[in-house]
Amino acid sequence: MNDRHQAGRILHRRVFLRSGIILGGATLAGVRLLRGAENEKKNEEGEIPVGPPEDLMREHGVLKRVLLIYGEAVRRLDAKQDFPPDALADAAKIIRSFVEDYHEKLEEDFLFPRFEKANRLVDLVKVLRTQHQAGRRVTDVTLQFANLKSLKNDSECAQLMNSMQQFIRMYNPHEAREDTVLFPAFRKIVSPHEFDSLGEDFEKKEDELFGEDGFEKVVDKVAAIEKRFGIYDLAQFTPKV
Repeated sequence: MNDRHQAGRILHRRVFLRSGIILGGATLAGVRLLRGAENEKKNEEGEIPVGPPEDLMREHGVLKRVLLIYGEAVRRLDAKQDFPPDALADAAKIIRSFVEDYHEKLEEDFLFPRFEKANRLVDLVKVLRTQHQAGRRVTDVTLQFANLKSLKNDSECAQLMNSMQQFIRMYNPHEAREDTVLFPAFRKIVSPHEFDSLGEDFEKKEDELFGEDGFEKVVDKVAAIEKRFGIYDLAQFTPKV
């Protein structure tokens, strides 16, 4: 191998190594930028904040569990079986404070107007808003008659049962439509910055109304009511086939 050829190989190797170092440095810098962006999104506990749709969907989980409590109360009323009326009243109070006065208020103040402004899913939003109003009227009835005195009165007991049946019938499809249609479409009508900002606003509002870890506290309250109704153990719902 002559000197000129050997010098060419050495030069080519140096260029290759140098370009590899540059490329590797650029890749490392890119990774650092991505990690930095992720870290900016993390809160003090090192967790990535929950986005608005996910936040609303997990709150639907609370609603669903209260619907199961209502369903058990209806079953016992129909079978003439006893149940703790104060526990049912506590469940209805969670519907009023957490679902109607907080969760639905977020939807009405922050989601529905944005869909209407974007002219997206307007008909659905109209129905959802109307159902929110109807649900509050139904909850008024449940709160009025969820007591021992009303359980001993046939007329009031019938109204209590009817109110819970109406609530269950409306909110099962209501929340399902929001989870599968409305919430997934929300990302398409807001900017990424606005999306993240709303998630933070939701968390702040939750802390203001229910204290730190407010969602977890509400879930614990629901679990306590489920235990009083004897429906907390998840395994009991497994079919024996």
